[in-house]
Amino acid sequence: MANVPKDLKYTREHEWAKQEGDSVRVGITAYAQEQLGDVVFVELPKVGAKVTATKNFGVVESVKAVSDLFAPISGEVVEINGELSQKPETVNQDPYGRGWMIVVKPSNKGEWDQLLTAQQYEDFLARAAH
Repeated sequence: MANVPKDLKYTREHEWAKQEGDSVRVGITAYAQEQLGDVVFVELPKVGAKVTATKNFGVVESVKAVSDLFAPISGEVVEINGELSQKPETVNQDPYGRGWMIVVKPSNKGEWDQLLTAQQYEDFLARAAH
């Protein structure tokens, strides 16, 4: 079973979200980066951009595929991981740490409760595997 930290929330599109004060840090899950293979390029929005829950906010390109990134929560991008433009492979090496993508200041706190818990995400992965 993929690495699924218990302190994060998840989307069915394989993004994770971590509450940090009044902001939410976002990245892709270990499962997602395993499916993608070696990440070679990451395209992220600019700071100040608005993102909408379940809508595309960027792109991850790997040796196998190009995949859209979907925002787990709506709000304003207050920080991006600039390191990924130079070292996209960080996503493969540390998807829940240095491989994070963006930090969002949420505009709708109720959306947090719509995200999957670690257990729900593990169950989702188990069902998807069959």
